[in-house]
Amino acid sequence: MPPPAPTAEPPAQPTAERPVEPIVDQIPLGQPTVGDAELAAIAEVFESGWLAGQGPRCRAFEQDFAATTGRAHALAVNNCTAALHLAVLALGTVPGDEVIVADYTFPATGHAVRYAGATPVFADVRPDIWTLDPDAVEASITPRTVGVIAVDSFGQPADYDELTELTARHGLWLVEDAACAAGASYRGRPAGAFGQIACFSFHGRKGITAGEGGALVTDDDMLAAGTRKVHNFGIASALDRAGSGGLPVPVFDELGYNYKLSDVAAAIMQAQLRRLPDLVAARSRVAARYAELLGDLDRITLPVTAEGREHCWQSYVITLDRDVDRSEVATQLRAQGVQCNFGTYASHVQPIYGETTYCPVSADVFARHLAIPMHANLTDEQVERVADAIRKAVR
Repeated sequence: MPPPAPTAEPPAQPTAERPVEPIVDQIPLGQPTVGDAELAAIAEVFESGWLAGQGPRCRAFEQDFAATTGRAHALAVNNCTAALHLAVLALGTVPGDEVIVADYTFPATGHAVRYAGATPVFADVRPDIWTLDPDAVEASITPRTVGVIAVDSFGQPADYDELTELTARHGLWLVEDAACAAGASYRGRPAGAFGQIACFSFHGRKGITAGEGGALVTDDDMLAAGTRKVHNFGIASALDRAGSGGLPVPVFDELGYNYKLSDVAAAIMQAQLRRLPDLVAARSRVAARYAELLGDLDRITLPVTAEGREHCWQSYVITLDRDVDRSEVATQLRAQGVQCNFGTYASHVQPIYGETTYCPVSADVFARHLAIPMHANLTDEQVERVADAIRKAVR
């Protein structure tokens, strides 16, 4: 990590009341796995002269990612929020519509609905794996409901058998927010294979990353063509026009957005995609080791993987008992060089959404979840240090 920035005041001098604490090597909460393969991919893009979005490397990555998710089409975009926005628009959402959204998620999921002028209706999650509760979805349907967005919480897929049946029965569309789930699976099918559209994130804390980025995948030819046009200002890409004769001049006939992913980022993602099986395996080993080291500890509950799923462990989140002071635990962990954070958000309590339906499970875990270091670069010694720090802090 870089050294701390200098401060305007001199460091405090040691006193009997204020002893000097030893400097402890930090164990990061998340860390990308990048190296020579990514650097070589970037160099190839630089040599090609095409660095902008929707170039040859973007198209190549899209083909690879579509194959990985088992989908007919993939569209690379600049982040998962853009992918979700495009999905909601492509499925015909308009002002006045309601979209049921898993409550326990980063608010980008609900924001995408608001971007389309529609209303997100937050539904509660399962208490064991924190994915969208199908019963809560059923109870949230109104005459204005047009669709459902499920979230693969921390890298574990939602209940897609039940959700697919439920949405089909009510004539609703289904979107899979697989932001955290690249490399996970549900009943033998890869994350991203569910719903009319699925959306992924390549943010720096995700299992595969270009620092930022995202993708949208679908089997529907019309949805694929529509989102591809809208993500590029509503016109054909420069790469498509480059193969045309004469001098084609694009015509702007619908509102579009600048949601393209650069070819530099796409090249990094191609290299990352080749690493995906090894990265998921490394994270799974870390998760198994945490279970061994912390499984007997009172006052915390460890995460579980539900039947029929393969977890990709984008995050490892423990649940503290209600009598445990999470802030104090976090303070003690950080003092021992262990980075940590809360899990994610109970969206319905965020002021931006105004008055919404109370989601008790989501509100409860929002207050009690603690994310601890999880990435593919963790060593056995670091995992043991994390576990030891948790034992000391909780006791």
